[in-house]
Amino acid sequence: MRLRDNFAERVVVTPDDYEWVASPANGVDRMMLDRIGDEVARATTIVRFAPNSQFDTHEHGGGEEFLVLEGVFSDEHNDYPAGTYVRNPIGTAHTPHIGPEGATILVKLHQFDEDDTAHFHINTREAEFRPGVALGLSVLPLHSHTSENVALVRWAPGTKFSAHQHWGGEEIFVIEGTFQDEHGDYPAGSWIRSPHMSKHDPWSDEGCLIYVKTGHLPQA
Repeated sequence: MRLRDNFAERVVVTPDDYEWVASPANGVDRMMLDRIGDEVARATTIVRFAPNSQFDTHEHGGGEEFLVLEGVFSDEHNDYPAGTYVRNPIGTAHTPHIGPEGATILVKLHQFDEDDTAHFHINTREAEFRPGVALGLSVLPLHSHTSENVALVRWAPGTKFSAHQHWGGEEIFVIEGTFQDEHGDYPAGSWIRSPHMSKHDPWSDEGCLIYVKTGHLPQA
């Protein structure tokens, strides 16, 4: 399967575009954002777990990164409530199970460099954000490796940011509120992937919280 696999194109998916697809595991549905491959794939996906569902033990051949959006995601290592960010590098494994609340996660698979071995989780709802470079922005850095940077960014209502270019691309998932730029408005649940050297001039009238990854897309 190849879905939104041209990384030189800007792509946007909003909740109005969602098409949930059942996975091979009972009680697990997927909204595929981009994908190269079948069941083992380089993929960015929203995964929705029904209450009390389980998933088979699996190894992360290309690494796994996820953010818990709703509910509580669990495995044999820990419980990860909404707002938890997790990185499982290449070669790690786990057996997910979900409690009575169910869970929804944003997950990225097979997108790790071999030497990106940081293995950790952060409850972002308990972490301290730091002031951003513009008035009204606050930032929680999550991970950095070579040119790739991952963070949560909170925008106070009415915040504007200067026009800027995305070296190595930019990927945004809107967690709360509405994010905006000259191309459109993006409510909670929206995903935006902007290619290398693309530009935009963003703001947020109502305020928002976004997941941002930069510097990780092909530079060709």
